[in-house]
Amino acid sequence: QVQVVESGGGAGQAGGSRRLACTASGWTGDNDAMGWLRQAPGKEREGVACISWSGGSTYYADSVEGRFTISRDNAKNTLYLQMNSLNPEDTAMYYCAATPIWRTGAMFSYDYTYWGQGTQVTVSS
Repeated sequence: QVQVVESGGGAGQAGGSRRLACTASGWTGDNDAMGWLRQAPGKEREGVACISWSGGSTYYADSVEGRFTISRDNAKNTLYLQMNSLNPEDTAMYYCAATPIWRTGAMFSYDYTYWGQGTQVTVSS
């Protein structure tokens, strides 16, 4: 049974940095996609970034391109999201998600099968 658990959320000031982590236990994908999606109050869930199993393919939302970096350590079954230059518009619940089959540009909720409970990121001005 796959369990996905996020960590690293919290509150901070605009301009700061934060790193989210996600551990997927019971996960043995070797052609998968893993990603981060977020949902702000009153808004739909949106894709932030996704990454292939090898790490050779990554995609980012325009709003985070150049500020956020997605990476993974397959030996630890862990996904990361390094977030720099945070601004209040980044405030949201951040979800880690995984799917067994890589899809190019997997940036939508329907692309993913397994989900974590989410970790809250709050950025104040």
